[in-house]
Amino acid sequence: MARKGTQEPGGLVVVDKPAGFTSHDVVARMRGIARTRRVGHAGTLDPMATGVLVLGIEKATRLLGHLALTEKEYVGTIRLGQNTVTDDAEGETTSSAPADGIAREAIDDGVAKLTGDILQIPSKVSAIKVDGRRSYARVREGEEVELAARPVTVSSFTVHDVQHGGAEDGTPVLDLLVSVVCSSGTYIRALARDLGAGLGVGGHLTALRRTRVGPYGLDAARTLEQHQESLAVMPVGEAAAAAFPRWDVDERRARLLANGVRIAMPPSGRPGPVAVFGPEDRFLALVEEQEGRARSLAVFA
Repeated sequence: MARKGTQEPGGLVVVDKPAGFTSHDVVARMRGIARTRRVGHAGTLDPMATGVLVLGIEKATRLLGHLALTEKEYVGTIRLGQNTVTDDAEGETTSSAPADGIAREAIDDGVAKLTGDILQIPSKVSAIKVDGRRSYARVREGEEVELAARPVTVSSFTVHDVQHGGAEDGTPVLDLLVSVVCSSGTYIRALARDLGAGLGVGGHLTALRRTRVGPYGLDAARTLEQHQESLAVMPVGEAAAAAFPRWDVDERRARLLANGVRIAMPPSGRPGPVAVFGPEDRFLALVEEQEGRARSLAVFA
């Protein structure tokens, strides 16, 4: 059972993930805080990263797969002048090249090439499965892993500041303060790697903070300690209304949907799930339009 005080069984919890925690670590902590085993997350964050991690408790776990597909926003720091095995600061440096001579115009041109609909090769230490095993596990065991490029959308990739510095080995580097708005499945580490590669000096990510997942931003996030003190759970219906287009139906159509009948539905105006509500603001289901009719993705009634 979810902790007393929630308006309905289960819901979403928005956590400001601390550095050093895996997403699984946060889920494990939340299981203790919420006193339930049924907890999941809507998209991982690397241990180095901080920021918005959306968790589902009890029946809200059925929303997570759909929430994971929504747009995400980040701020971070990219270091030009060094490559690492993990494409971030946690990995061993594999090569260095002076970056102090790179002009801002060249950086902006490189960023522009990585903006829009692009093909991206994920980091080799990602959680993508290769023949049934996580890529990062294969890399840690010394295997050479080749991942296929995947289409992603980088809606916005902005460099806000450029700082000159020096790496521990003395290499002149540039640290870029950046913000990114992107589709699900985009790796910010890979953007750092590819920007550095395009500029001929290498690059990796040194800091990352996720500021938004779909409609849920840092303003809605609380630390684990704050949730331990007073667990803040967003009811399933409220969470669905915030994340997806809404469709209100009468009692007759509500009953039909609850019984799995594919009733006619109006166009939502955008692809993806639609949240269906019945009388008295009851959240009924997530559906998608298929040939003019509603196909149920998850029923909550």
